[in-house]
Amino acid sequence: MDRGEQGLLRTDPVPEEGEDVAATISATETLSEEEQQELRRELAKVEEEIQTLSQVLAAKEKHLAEIKRKLGINSLQELKQNIAKGWQDVTATSAYKKTSETLSQAGQKASAAFSSVGSVITKKLEDVKNSPTFKSFEEKVENLKSKVGGTKPAGGDFGEVLNSTANASATSEPLPEQTQGGL
Repeated sequence: MDRGEQGLLRTDPVPEEGEDVAATISATETLSEEEQQELRRELAKVEEEIQTLSQVLAAKEKHLAEIKRKLGINSLQELKQNIAKGWQDVTATSAYKKTSETLSQAGQKASAAFSSVGSVITKKLEDVKNSPTFKSFEEKVENLKSKVGGTKPAGGDFGEVLNSTANASATSEPLPEQTQGGL
């Protein structure tokens, strides 16, 4: 690092409140008595300004609290306002807008994908329902129903057929085909 860069990165200790500025100067830097007196006067002046500013700040905070009390603003309302303002600030950022837009697009794509999957499943179920195997199974259930529950017009809702078959088989004796293991 050259000397110019070092100057930018160099950190000199800052005297704390009440600390003597002259005590922080390294031994290699010697000040004349006149320079020390000037620094002490400046120190006293800065400390006095800090004290004055602290008093002004305290008075302003007291005045602020009095105005809030007269307006009926309490801590809870203030917290709500701060949260609302903070949320408004967050939603105004470009990062939030980009994230919101990205999530919206992802949601739209996910919705389209689920819709597509639902359509495919519906089509497959229709294909299964129209298949010869399912038709054969449906006929066997219809035959079983007519044997167990008497005669009813053929057709009807498949769910009704299954429910009525389950109810009828639970209340009647097993059929000879069922005891032999065949359907």
